[in-house]
Amino acid sequence: MKDVVISGSGVFTPELTISNEELVASFNQYVDLFNTENAEAIAKGEVAALEYSSCEFIEKASGIKSRHVLYKEGILDPYVMQPVFPKRGEEQLPEMVEMAIVAAREAMAQAGKTAADIDLIICAASNIQRAYPALAIELQQQLGASGYAFDMNVACSSATFGISNAVNAIRGGTAKVVLVVNPEFASPQVNYTSRDSHFIFGDVCTATIIEATDTCTAKNAWKILGMRLKTEFSNNIRCDVSYTDHCHPEVDPDTPFFKQQGRKVFKELLPIVADVILTEMAALHVQPEDLKRLWLHQANINMNIFAARKILGREPEPGEAPLVLDTYANTASAGSVIAFHQNKLGLQVGDKAVLCSFGAGYSVGCLMLEKFS
Repeated sequence: MKDVVISGSGVFTPELTISNEELVASFNQYVDLFNTENAEAIAKGEVAALEYSSCEFIEKASGIKSRHVLYKEGILDPYVMQPVFPKRGEEQLPEMVEMAIVAAREAMAQAGKTAADIDLIICAASNIQRAYPALAIELQQQLGASGYAFDMNVACSSATFGISNAVNAIRGGTAKVVLVVNPEFASPQVNYTSRDSHFIFGDVCTATIIEATDTCTAKNAWKILGMRLKTEFSNNIRCDVSYTDHCHPEVDPDTPFFKQQGRKVFKELLPIVADVILTEMAALHVQPEDLKRLWLHQANINMNIFAARKILGREPEPGEAPLVLDTYANTASAGSVIAFHQNKLGLQVGDKAVLCSFGAGYSVGCLMLEKFS
């Protein structure tokens, strides 16, 4: 069986940001407008009054302080409360492909690879802008790569599942060098009128180059020692938007938005995450003291701390389980790859680490890594 490495990584970060302070101010203005407009119904008990949000509430609940967005216009307008941007035509690149080009080129440069080396592209993200033709194929054309390409979606586990598919393609002989991109254009899926979720997501794109060790020339590569994937159905994290919606005029206006039962997710998903990681560690005879980094899914600071404690059997030390939540917010499947990209230096050949994502499905993807070069 071929040894396979992650030989390069890249991140596209939008220039525009929204702080908690900005978000809270606009949300609370919206609350005032809503409660005033519905004052009579609220007084009769027919409509529930909306509550203010606060920076303290957001940071305590999530650890998020700010987020990057592709489009800021409209989000902070209490009369709009969603990003405003022009719809692109068939002759224009979708936002997700534009994001992916930037992240892909950085990953390729790190790996010392050109488009001519790539023979498979996987676009793995929690949302895909169109059903077909695949965004990955359009990216393939833009980069000038050959071979084949496809899109896939496993919600917030899309990145790790995508990397796992890349590894299997290399070991199966259907590809030699694989580009995996995770363009998470998440801001349009946020319900900015919901106190429980208006702060959660930001936009970003990550990319990784996956190849066999015998073609790797990168100075900072990580061998994939093992992979463990698990799914278990749950309704507690959902997005119900569908191509069939136009057939049902009574569709709930909240259908396009992300929604979750946060407490249930915390209680039910984290034990699955810990079991998947610990089972893979046991299978590879890796002890907690062997792990130098935990690059975990960046959904919620409390979830990350809980998972790190379970895996290490103690409180994580500074830098062991790096967080990017404070400035990026939840970036769906890209979060753990951002943490990897920004915190993979300073380690020694042979050091071991975990790259893990988890989310809707439920789904968990765990990669056990070892510093290769």
